[in-house]
Amino acid sequence: MEKRKIKIVDTTLRDGSHAVSHSFTVEQATAIAGGLDKVGVSLIELSHGDGIAGSSINYGMSKVPEMELLRAASKVVKNAKLTVLLLPGIGTIEDLQQAKDNGAQAVRVATHVTEADIAIQHIKYAKSIGMMAVGFLMMSHMASPEKIVEQAKIFVDCGADYINLADSAGHMVPDDVRARISALKNSIEIPIGFHSHNNLGLSVANSIAAVEEGASYVDVTCRGLGAGAGNTQNEVLCAVLDRLGYDTGVDLYGIMDVAEEIVEPIMQRPQIVNTASLMLGYAGVYSSFLLHTYRAAEKFHLNPRDILVELGRRGMVGGQEDMIIDVAFELSQQKTR
Repeated sequence: MEKRKIKIVDTTLRDGSHAVSHSFTVEQATAIAGGLDKVGVSLIELSHGDGIAGSSINYGMSKVPEMELLRAASKVVKNAKLTVLLLPGIGTIEDLQQAKDNGAQAVRVATHVTEADIAIQHIKYAKSIGMMAVGFLMMSHMASPEKIVEQAKIFVDCGADYINLADSAGHMVPDDVRARISALKNSIEIPIGFHSHNNLGLSVANSIAAVEEGASYVDVTCRGLGAGAGNTQNEVLCAVLDRLGYDTGVDLYGIMDVAEEIVEPIMQRPQIVNTASLMLGYAGVYSSFLLHTYRAAEKFHLNPRDILVELGRRGMVGGQEDMIIDVAFELSQQKTR
């Protein structure tokens, strides 16, 4: 029997950017992208952690302009699709055109799970200029399977090549994933992908649950490098999928070497489930909030757990990083009363 194919989408150079404070150099980007390409990864995503044009005071400044990184990476990526993330309201159609001009072949347009309609023009434009376009629903734990299907159909109708469901807070357990992926599989005709964070230590299990329910694209990062406690670890997932009889097209020894010899040496800290990242998953808070929360806690002499619980209580979503300081300030005022 022919093995079922799973496409591996590596986001080390995008989600991993959060974990290194957006400090990737040209040399690092080309080494990682070239290594991933040689071992058979299908899509290689490279952007600021918050997508193209994300470099800012609010989200963190990039050490090297991402268009320069894209241009350099495009020279070493020969087989995979070089991919960018775009969050409408941060990145624009002009930024998307610039990304294509610098070598991007695919774009994943990411919105909050209930706001797919703000991505319509970006997906249509990407298709009109010959790019692969993906509808990416963030914070998917915050919507029911029925709502997710409704939103996914908006992406389908405007020409998306596949739908990517993201557990941006690392809040879901496998049954949550199964309910959402199976609802999509039973309702839309285009492929489905899944993006997980490891804040509850469940990213590999959740990714396998997604695959078992029909997902054919899975997001990963080498050594799990990413926001919060990181993402599904590329080399681990490839090993597990191989054991389960799936075909990832990725050379297992090769991806282990990329993770150990190229990515691990540039990591600023081990990617672990510590107390703060565990709280992200427990409270259902966007994973890229972690470093911002640490800084705010230090500034206002607070326990970061208190900030994260309050962010979760308020239902904060990606793009509201600037509100973390406001929340921390309010909590500090309450402490002094």
